[in-house]
Amino acid sequence: MTDLSSFDTRQRLRRLVETDREVASLFAVATVCLVATFALFLLNSTVTVVPLAGFLAATGYGWYAHQAETARALTFLATVSTILVLGLITVYVFLEALPVFQRMGIRLFGFTEPIELFGVTLIPSVDSYWSTSQHTYSLIPMIWGTFVTTLLATAIAAPLGIAAALFLAEIAPPLVRETVKPGVEILAGIPSIVYGYLGFVVLNQFFYQNLEMANLGSLFLVGLVIGLMALPTVVSVADDALTSVPDAMRDGAIAMGLTEWQTMKSITLPAALSGVSAAVLLGIGRAVGETMAATVILGHTQRLPDPLQDVFDNTETLTSLIASQYGNADGLHMNALFTAGVVLFVTVMILSIAARRIELRMNRKLGGEL
Repeated sequence: MTDLSSFDTRQRLRRLVETDREVASLFAVATVCLVATFALFLLNSTVTVVPLAGFLAATGYGWYAHQAETARALTFLATVSTILVLGLITVYVFLEALPVFQRMGIRLFGFTEPIELFGVTLIPSVDSYWSTSQHTYSLIPMIWGTFVTTLLATAIAAPLGIAAALFLAEIAPPLVRETVKPGVEILAGIPSIVYGYLGFVVLNQFFYQNLEMANLGSLFLVGLVIGLMALPTVVSVADDALTSVPDAMRDGAIAMGLTEWQTMKSITLPAALSGVSAAVLLGIGRAVGETMAATVILGHTQRLPDPLQDVFDNTETLTSLIASQYGNADGLHMNALFTAGVVLFVTVMILSIAARRIELRMNRKLGGEL
């Protein structure tokens, strides 16, 4: 019996080793085929389909013979591919923007008057903010337009979205919630071009005719439309965060004598603060990166409002600049549009990192950690 048991153990070990070797071989073949497919695709080769067929064949056999191992390998390849593609996109965008960075330098953020401090010129002036004939590209008007529209949109979407989410999660009767929540989610899925078209046709004409605005299109109108467009996203995500708070916390607060408002203010909202913050962040991200609504509504003048705080004046945003000019751009002009994309990319990345730090700090504070 001992010899038979030892023989069976050796047999199982040998089968495991053979299985591992076969899985490793399949993984190696699939990886080589995938890399070859990508390389031939970049070279625009007509034989790209050959390594692709090899990858599909190796994956198909692996799924049939070793499903669990193949699933792990595919998820690993998907993760690596995602990181690689994002890295290549980032490198490409920065490389395309490099000629404008080299030509303009710090003047990329220059005004028509030099910026000086204690008699030292920090940022030299530019003759004009945006001139394709003179190859002068300053992104200051577009950065200001993006900042103002994002600020206005956040001022609309954040408080109204959190208030609506609190109503749906804590106050609304079940019938109202079951009716309103799907409607909010449908609104979140409407394409941005629809909001932009309605803003241009309806709100734009109303403001121009009834409020006697000096021109069609304004930063205020763009911020208003983007804020209304981001509102369903904030409401939906914040509502999910609030409803995920355990009922025991609410029941305990009510048992201690707290009112419904005190429970929402002191218990529910702090407990769901990380989710609510994520909802507001999604709204801000949509406001910063919104393209079509701003492109449709704005008048596309690459200058600063006069006076600067006039939100009813026209200018440009980073996204609308790219969308409105990429069709006719070439050479250094196209590189300048890539530069606007780099500034937008860095801005969103900084916002994401800051929001993540705030979320971690809130979690530590609410969890009683220092």
